[in-house]
Amino acid sequence: MSDTHAQTVAFVRETEIPPAPPPGRETGVYKWMRENLFSSIPNSILTIVALALIYSLLSGTLPWLLNGVWNTSSLQECREVLDGQVGACFSVLTERWNQLLYGFKYPVEEYWRPNLALLLLLIALAPVLFFDLPRKLLAFTAVYPFIAFWLIWGGSILVPIVALLGFVAAGVVFQKYGKGSFAVGFFGGILAAIVVWNVGGFLIPEGASENAMLAAVPSRDLGGFMLNMMLGVTCVSLSVPLGIALALGRQSSMPLIKWICVVFIEFVRGVPLITLLFVASVMLSYFFPPDATVDLFLRVVIMITLFSSAYIAEVIRGGLAALPKGQYEAADSLGLDYPQAMRLIILPQALKISIPGIVNVAVGLFKDTTLVSVISMFDLVGMIRGPILASTEWNGVYWELLGFAAFLFFVVCYGISQYSQWLERRLATDHR
Repeated sequence: MSDTHAQTVAFVRETEIPPAPPPGRETGVYKWMRENLFSSIPNSILTIVALALIYSLLSGTLPWLLNGVWNTSSLQECREVLDGQVGACFSVLTERWNQLLYGFKYPVEEYWRPNLALLLLLIALAPVLFFDLPRKLLAFTAVYPFIAFWLIWGGSILVPIVALLGFVAAGVVFQKYGKGSFAVGFFGGILAAIVVWNVGGFLIPEGASENAMLAAVPSRDLGGFMLNMMLGVTCVSLSVPLGIALALGRQSSMPLIKWICVVFIEFVRGVPLITLLFVASVMLSYFFPPDATVDLFLRVVIMITLFSSAYIAEVIRGGLAALPKGQYEAADSLGLDYPQAMRLIILPQALKISIPGIVNVAVGLFKDTTLVSVISMFDLVGMIRGPILASTEWNGVYWELLGFAAFLFFVVCYGISQYSQWLERRLATDHR
C-alpha cells in the first residue's frame, strides 16, 4: 500500500534543467542573413542581384588596383611595366604628390608651414567641437586664424598682430556700449577696428615683409588640396555667424532690416555659385578703393561666404520656426531682452534642430570649393586639369588622379558627417 501511494506522488526536481541552446536558425550569421538579406522572396531576389553587381564591379576593379604601378616617372614607363596587363598607374601620385597637396608654386622647403597650420587647426577646433574640454582653450581658438595666416602667407608678423588688435578693439567697444544699444555697440566696434587697422598700417615699416622670419608667399602660389581646405574652413567659419544674423534679420520686426535680408537671401540663392566666382574674379575689385589691391583669395572667400550664408540662414530660420511659441513667451516672462533671449534660450534650441541642415550646407560648400578652378585658381581639381594632365609625362592618366581627389574629399566629408551624427546623439535632439 505504501509503495502504491509513493508512486502517485508528483516528483519535484530540486535543481534546474540546464538551458538548451537556441535553434541554429536563430543565432549567428544564419539569423542575420535570414533577417536582413533573405527575409522574403523580393528581398532575396534583390540580394542576389546586388551580389552579382558587386562581383561584377570587383572583378573589374580589383585587378586594376592590385596590379598598380607606383615607381615609374611617366605614363609610357607604366605601360611598359604592365606589358599589356590591366593595372593602374599610381606613379602619378608618388611623382606629383606635392603638387596635388600644395600646388606647383608653393616653396618646397616651406611645406612644414601649412602642415603645422593644419595640426594647430585640429587643436583649435577641439574645444569648439568637443565642449567637454576646458573653455580656456577657446583663447587659442580665437588667435588661431592670425597664427595660421602668418604661417601660410608668411611676411611680417606685425600684420596679423595689427589685425588681432583690431578685433580686440572691436570686442572691447561692443562689450562696453552693446549692452545699452546693440546697434551702437556693433557699429562702434566696426569703427574701432577700422581705426586700429589704419593706424597699424601706417606704423608697419615698408620693408618689414622682406626682413621677416618667414618668407612671404603670395596667394597666387597657393594650390592643391591645401587651397580647398583653406577655403572650406574659412568660409564655413564665417558663413555660420553671418547666416545666424541673416536668419534673425529676416524675422526682424523692422521692415528695412527684414527686407534687406530677404532680398539678399533670395538673390544669392537664385544665382549659381560659379557666377559669383566670376564676379569675384572680375568685378568685385571695382567695389573697393582704386588704390586698393584686394587679393583674389580674399575676393573668393567673400563670395563663397555670402553664398553659403544665405543657405545657412534658411536652415536656421527653419530651426527658429520649429520652436514652439511658448519658448519665446518664456523668455519674455523672465524679463530677458532680445539679445539675451536669443543667446540663452532661442538660438541654442534652434541650432540643435538645425544641425543636419548646417552640416549638409558645410559638406556641399567644401565640395564646391573645386569650382575655383574655373577662375584660374589651382586647387586640387585645377592641378589635375591643368599642370599635371597638360604635361607630356602624364597626359592620359585620369582615373588615378580623379580617384585620389575623390578619396580626399570623401575622407573629409565623411568625417564631418560622422561628427554631426555624434553631436546629434550627444545633444539628444530627438528627445529634448
